[in-house]
Amino acid sequence: MNPHAPRTLDGETFVGQGDFTYRVVPDWPQLPDGWSFGEAVAMATDSTGRVYVFNRGEHQTIVFAADGQFLTSWGEGDFVRPHGLVIDAHDIIFCADDFDHTVHKCTLEGERLMTLGVSGQPADTGASTTDYRDIVRVGPPFNFPTNIAFGAAGELYVSDGYGNARIHVFSAEGELLRSWGEPGSGPGQFHLPHGIAVTADGTVVVADRENSRLQFFSPEGEFLKEWTEIARPCQVHIDEAGFFYIAEVGYKAGMYSGVEPPTPNATGGRVSIFSPDGELQSRWGGGDDPCAPGDFFAPHDIWVDAAGAVYVSEVTLSAGGNRGLVSPDCHTVQKFERC
Repeated sequence: MNPHAPRTLDGETFVGQGDFTYRVVPDWPQLPDGWSFGEAVAMATDSTGRVYVFNRGEHQTIVFAADGQFLTSWGEGDFVRPHGLVIDAHDIIFCADDFDHTVHKCTLEGERLMTLGVSGQPADTGASTTDYRDIVRVGPPFNFPTNIAFGAAGELYVSDGYGNARIHVFSAEGELLRSWGEPGSGPGQFHLPHGIAVTADGTVVVADRENSRLQFFSPEGEFLKEWTEIARPCQVHIDEAGFFYIAEVGYKAGMYSGVEPPTPNATGGRVSIFSPDGELQSRWGGGDDPCAPGDFFAPHDIWVDAAGAVYVSEVTLSAGGNRGLVSPDCHTVQKFERC
């Protein structure tokens, strides 16, 4: 029996353990009739609690109230393939468009303020697809960038993941300051740096997906340590108390992994929460019914709002729905309210 499986009580579904126990919010959110996410790739909330869902459907950024009520949309046709989205403390949105090889700075209404990278022009790393195993050499920004995080002085940290093996650091004005990383599994090396976050003290945390670990660096890129009790992490979110929320795609989704599952019964997709010192606090998912409420097929992004609610988006189609490995109706967005 999976100890991290969702559980039902009085008709409601609960997940997690201890102080990090959550109720699955049913039927969240409410899309307009005829609309579809395709698949949701990232979610974030602004200072008023509105939720922005970056997705690969026709309406590429859809905005909801915290209760799931539809508010508006923008970005229709503006992105080649949405991948990562974050919102900073000043309500500025940053979006990673991996197939366009760009990162965009936008207002909450979608007006573009700055673009990093050159549209449609990947860095010459030898890789021409999203298979990180094709990388021959590291290069400048970007070749299929994945996610963005913010430093205390407004710096932008970008994980340049599928077609590169680098972390790039930009000034708030968009000047490239430094880069680090190379292909591999040693300290400071990456096999698909897919997610990124920065702690309150400036430590840079990279979700090194195909090495199944988090790597920790100084702001200058000096390797500090790693956490390995993780199954192919896609993104990490750090809350105000310093707790780490990790979206782990696991080993059962149909994407290439580049590594063999560690055991025949290796976990599927799940969420894990760690204390600032690396102690596991709560975990859920990885069950045999990935489309059940509270379980996961392919967690891709995670966000925690000011009330402590957790939002998880899943790439259900590209991870297997397009090949019949999971129902195309499987959830791609879930919200969990803290109990």
